[in-house]
Formats: sequence, C-alpha cells, structure tokens
Amino acid sequence: MKTLVVCSGGLDSVSLAHKVAAEHTLIGLISFNYGQRHSKELDYAAKAAERLGVPHDIIDITAIGQHLTGSALTDDLDVPDGHYAEETMKITVVPNRNAIMLTIAFGLAAARQAEAVAVAVHGGDHFIYPDCRPAFIDSFQTMQNHALDGYASVQLFAPFVHVSKAEIVRQGAACDTPFAQTWSCYKGGLKHCGRCGTCVERREAFHLAGIEDPTDYDDPDFWKAATSGFKAEEV
Repeated sequence: MKTLVVCSGGLDSVSLAHKVAAEHTLIGLISFNYGQRHSKELDYAAKAAERLGVPHDIIDITAIGQHLTGSALTDDLDVPDGHYAEETMKITVVPNRNAIMLTIAFGLAAARQAEAVAVAVHGGDHFIYPDCRPAFIDSFQTMQNHALDGYASVQLFAPFVHVSKAEIVRQGAACDTPFAQTWSCYKGGLKHCGRCGTCVERREAFHLAGIEDPTDYDDPDFWKAATSGFKAEEV
C-alpha cells in the first residue's frame, strides 16, 4: 500500500513512519507549519524522512493557523504542567487542526497516486481532542470517498486509533524507531521539559511499555507525581 505519512516529528508519527516503511510502501512524509509555538519538531520530521530515504514536504499554513486562536500551541499562553488527560490540557486544542491537515494530505496523496494517508492519532488523545476519535476518522473517510469519487481512492490509515501510547512505544521499538530522534515537548526548550502534558504522557508510556526512555528531560521525575492516582488506560 503506497502511503503518505502525516509526520509532526513526534514520537507517535515518527513511529508510524517507521511502521509504514516496514510493513507497506512509504512514499513520503508531510508536515505542517501552522504557526505552532515552536517548529523544533519539524526538524525531527525532516531527520526521519532523510533516515527513511523518502521526500519530505512541509506545508506552510501559518496564514490559517494565525486565525485558530485560543490555544497554548498557537497563542502566547502558558502551557500547563500535569497529566495529559487533565481538564487543563484542553487549552492545547487547536480547532479543526487534523481536519485541515488531513484534507490537504488527501489532496497530495490523490495527486501522487498514493493509496493511503497515515495518521498517528491514538487512544490517549480521545479525552481531549475530538478530531482524534474513531468517529472522526470514520467520518473523514466517508467525506473523502465523496470528495475524490471518480478520481482517486485513498484510505485513511490510523493504526493507533484504538491503542495506547505505551503500545505505540512497543510497536515503534519493534520497527527500530530511534526514539531519541523524536520531539514531543510543547515548550520547545533545549531539552524536553518533563512537566508538560505531552512530556508526562511520553515518560509514562515508556514506563508502561517496559522500554527504556532515551529522552533527556529537565525534570525527569515529575511524571511520577503527575500520574499518581491516575490509572492510565491500556487499550
């Protein structure tokens, strides 16, 4: 299956790129600059494409992103610390982000005669992000079937949509994903902060997966207090 992977440069999407390269035919990575808080992660997406020997396109949608206000990922708002599933993490929602990006990705896939677009949404995203839920994935596929009817047939490949981040770590390890060459932290410092929701989730995922975390954190032990009393959902 000739597949174009939407890759942010994070742990999930880079693991997905390696999984697709191992199991299907990876034809390229596509990333988006939407005016996010920092673009450090895009450097890691570029490294993944180089490592896997495929083209990498960075689509500039900053003109759109500047209107998607109210998120700590696009505005000058503090990124909250703590577990990813806490109510405070809703401030990291960028409205309709996945719908916008996937629409563009499907257009590119159709133009390049790809058979699938792969996206790394996973079970841990469902609590906060409506455009990461299975119902969205199914509905988006239906919409694209109509949008490309008679021109192309492109599948939305979301193999992690029903699994936990710990399972992504396991599958990524099985595909030799170099986890140290991925970036998750929302704060974009010299090292992962270890305190923001995505750092806590990342650190916890390695722990639950039973795989050593190679990430260098400013606060490597904060995740223990942040996850205390919270039972991670293993799906």
